[in-house]
Amino acid sequence: MRALLKLSSAIDWLNGLVGRWVIWLILGSTVISGINASVRKAFNVSSNAYLEVQWYLFAAAFLLASGYTLLNGEHVKIDVLYGRLSTRTRMWIDVLGFAFFLTPMCVVVLIFGVPFFLQGFHSGEMSSNAGGLIRWPVYLMMPLGFALLLLQGWSELIKRIAFLRGLIPDPTLKVHAKSAEEELAEEIRRLAEAKAKA
Repeated sequence: MRALLKLSSAIDWLNGLVGRWVIWLILGSTVISGINASVRKAFNVSSNAYLEVQWYLFAAAFLLASGYTLLNGEHVKIDVLYGRLSTRTRMWIDVLGFAFFLTPMCVVVLIFGVPFFLQGFHSGEMSSNAGGLIRWPVYLMMPLGFALLLLQGWSELIKRIAFLRGLIPDPTLKVHAKSAEEELAEEIRRLAEAKAKA
């Protein structure tokens, strides 16, 4: 089990690294969108390449950050019943979900997504829009994103099993250290409240 926990830590590190870098794709997409809109308004000039690169970057950010989202417990879950169950029951539900739902879904997407990407790569498929981009880079995001999600699902599965065996503390409890931005926001809030009372 120790080897599996080391593997889990390595997967967590990988998805943490990817998640911290992928956020820049959102900024890139936003900047390109702003430039494209400004140029279109000012000079009445636009390009399909600018429009397509925006959704390429957004798709990459969304897909590549899916493992990071699962790592941080920010994925969509229905807490109406789940939150009222005991910790061990929740862990068993997670084990079943990761093993019998997440894993098969990711494997199916990879089975279809990898050949789809390879076909686009070998054919050099281009966008059907005038001045559009080559398509294989965005096709690559699907297998990459689902591979990262699958790995993170396995990491979470390992942690849940280790918890159920009494080897680690509850992996769903995250120690939340305040970031500099959160501390600054709290300080601004305190100053605003103090000013409002004065």
